[in-house]
Amino acid sequence: MSILIDKNTRVLVQGLTGKTGTFHTEQALAYHGTQMVGGIHPKKGGETWEGSKGEKLPIFASVAEGRDRTGATASVVYVPPAGAAAAIIEAIEAEIPLIVCITEGIPVMDMVKVKARLEKSKSRLIGPNCPGIVTPDECKIGIMPGNIFRKGSVGVVSRSGTLTYEAVFQTTNEGLGQTTAVGIGGDPVKGTEFIDVLELFLADPATQSIIMIGEIGGSAEEEAAQFLKDEARRGRSKPMAGFIAGRTAPPGRTMGHAGAVISGGKGGAEDKIAAMEEAGIRVSPSPARLGKTLVEAIKG
Repeated sequence: MSILIDKNTRVLVQGLTGKTGTFHTEQALAYHGTQMVGGIHPKKGGETWEGSKGEKLPIFASVAEGRDRTGATASVVYVPPAGAAAAIIEAIEAEIPLIVCITEGIPVMDMVKVKARLEKSKSRLIGPNCPGIVTPDECKIGIMPGNIFRKGSVGVVSRSGTLTYEAVFQTTNEGLGQTTAVGIGGDPVKGTEFIDVLELFLADPATQSIIMIGEIGGSAEEEAAQFLKDEARRGRSKPMAGFIAGRTAPPGRTMGHAGAVISGGKGGAEDKIAAMEEAGIRVSPSPARLGKTLVEAIKG
């Protein structure tokens, strides 16, 4: 099994005709038959997109039209920051079950409006400013390199894009493989949080262990740790390894993502690490030991 996406997922591309959308759509189509079923462009409906190797996809004028014509169950957003929130809202209004927004730099107030629309909708948003989601050998949505994935038993959830790849690469090298890897993104306002993904991993019988990678700033990691403690008391737990990116950042400074801000004595690495360890997560001393740390957690 997996979470959120599988071989039956049918994906629309919002922003397909741009350079970024074109490149990553070609990569997705080449990955184990990922079902990219069409693109969206309000001024190019009825045209056909062609990739560099002869790939062809229909272009629809709206997400609703694309959904009706293709049976799409997901969309991926490569629209530039100024229009990305409107693109997400269009997908929400079309009742697309899963929306993945890769775009970086969306204004926070735009995302506040998106968040309000999500709360009353049938859609789930991953991102923005995220690398996407992959279920090995079945479906790849976003910008993660498919060659590092192997089907297996580890669920990966991360705020950091590059460390998502690191966790995947190491669990592949340790012979564990992955069920699904989810990059939730590091922006302060986003669609999916750690708790949402952890709930799915705990409920998935194929996911036998979990890696969670957090960052300084905010309180999402502490909230996830409390969630895991509460679930453990109910008898639900799985071996976990974790890491906090940006742990050396000084107070009042950002490290990478817009959401990675330490202020008011909160959001620091040490507090997050302590909360994770208290919840039973074995925290890796460095990103380079994530795979081995998870193996130790499984054995221990």
